[in-house]
Amino acid sequence: MQSILRNVPLLQTLKTYDSPTFKGDLTAGLTTAVMLVPQAMAYAMLAGLDPIIGLYASIMPLIAYAVFGTSRQLAVGPVAMISLLVASAVGGIADGGSAEYLAYAVMLSAMVGVMQLGMGIARLGFLVNFLSHPVVAGFTSAAALIIGFSQLKHVLGVNIPRSHHVHDILFQAVEHIGEWHWMTVGIAVATIAVLMGMKRLNPKLPRFLVVVVASTLAVWGLGLEAEGVKIVGAVPAGLPAPALPTFDLEAFKALLPMAITISLVGFMESISVAKAFARQNKYEIDADQELKGLGMANIAGSLFGAYPTTGGFSRTAVNAQAGAKTGVAAIITAVAVAITLLFLTPLFYFLPKAVLAAIIMTAVFGLVDIKEARHLWQVSKPDLAMMGITALATLSLGIEQGILVGVVASLAWFVKRVSTPHVAVLGRMPGMDIYRKLERNPDAVALPGILMVRVDAPLFYANVNVLKATLKALEADAKGPLKHVVLDAKGIGDVDASAISTLEEILEDYTDRGIQLWVAGMHGPVKDALCRSHFVEHLGDEHFVYRVHHAITAIGPQLKLHGGAA
Repeated sequence: MQSILRNVPLLQTLKTYDSPTFKGDLTAGLTTAVMLVPQAMAYAMLAGLDPIIGLYASIMPLIAYAVFGTSRQLAVGPVAMISLLVASAVGGIADGGSAEYLAYAVMLSAMVGVMQLGMGIARLGFLVNFLSHPVVAGFTSAAALIIGFSQLKHVLGVNIPRSHHVHDILFQAVEHIGEWHWMTVGIAVATIAVLMGMKRLNPKLPRFLVVVVASTLAVWGLGLEAEGVKIVGAVPAGLPAPALPTFDLEAFKALLPMAITISLVGFMESISVAKAFARQNKYEIDADQELKGLGMANIAGSLFGAYPTTGGFSRTAVNAQAGAKTGVAAIITAVAVAITLLFLTPLFYFLPKAVLAAIIMTAVFGLVDIKEARHLWQVSKPDLAMMGITALATLSLGIEQGILVGVVASLAWFVKRVSTPHVAVLGRMPGMDIYRKLERNPDAVALPGILMVRVDAPLFYANVNVLKATLKALEADAKGPLKHVVLDAKGIGDVDASAISTLEEILEDYTDRGIQLWVAGMHGPVKDALCRSHFVEHLGDEHFVYRVHHAITAIGPQLKLHGGAA
């Protein structure tokens, strides 16, 4: 029973479900549906699909996640980032609007779902750690620009070829300036102004629904379709019929890299949002169960004609603010979307595509993370560089290549950092038995004939030779002959075979030259490894001490230090 409750979190929630909780979930579910319907249609259009596919992606994925996910507020469904990735992947192997395009998008959802479910079962949630926050921020910021400018063709009412390079889109837009449909431009600009104004006035207002209703009525009442304003047109009513996704081996091979990317990026976006709202509401998120929940959401979606989905920030914020307490709110949202599909699709006939494009643009341009760039400028220039490299690579090379470059650059920087261990030269604070880094403590005093160093990193094959070279350089810079080296080892959490061999070489060299090595504060497991290699035997157990001052106490009489061992 415990296993079932752990893998189906909704059952645990329902054990204590009550009427006040349902009221909060009902309000939140209906409120989120009002926001989701126009958003889902817009994001489907961004993915190169008919708007109705966005509604298909807003039913079964929500129900499946509500059953298997651990977040009580996360609003799963179509999001801009995943929609762009779908367009990038499927657009390379099928023509937009074709039956094959839709089939491959649904197949991609199944691939992502199986991957995420498999990762969750294998407890591989830690893999997302390879997508560092600066890399994700850089990728998201660049992708937001690509997403936003990709909607220019709908905003301007001209045919601009699909491209993932912003400069190409802008060049094409300027080149076709004589063909701009100014009535369409006016509708888009007015929509953006209303959306921004309503958000500033009161973020809780159903601004997306307001612009959809108002623009639809305007186009219908004023006959703007006859003036050249492009509309959504007939949206077929009814729920999607269940069917197994198409499987095509060649398409599978072509889509596999993007399926991996969507699996990781989608999980990264979702888990970060879920954790933020879990902290606010004081409960825990299970990362591996989240992978299972998202996997089941995408698998369920693929059986009902949906493209890949994940958790989104804006809808989750609305869901939480409206009073969502459990996953039941998401189920209510799905039911509301299903009712829309059954009875309300004729109302979308006169909806201008420019309005959907404006909804996308206002949603994604806020993802350009200027605030994060300023923060990184203050706290970590290398991380800012990672963010910049990822953004530039995404803008210049493309979506898949951009995030790959970011991950590789981030890993390369990580390798460089761990292969250069931090080594601090210590000095004694006057009148005290405390030893601090000389560079940061001007009052600290170096003791004659003694080199005291602290290593703040595990020692392994990639960095131990750097430590060896650093010790030699410090010895060369020392004033007077060196008699003792005291290694403060409390920052060394691990050693491998290569590190132990190099430590043996350092010890042998010091012994041959009459220099004594002392090791202070070494952790038990590390010392155990040195015991098994006989390093402790070669050095002498008496040269392993608890604190640097214990080594100095032992050394004091030998060098006749001023004040003795005190």
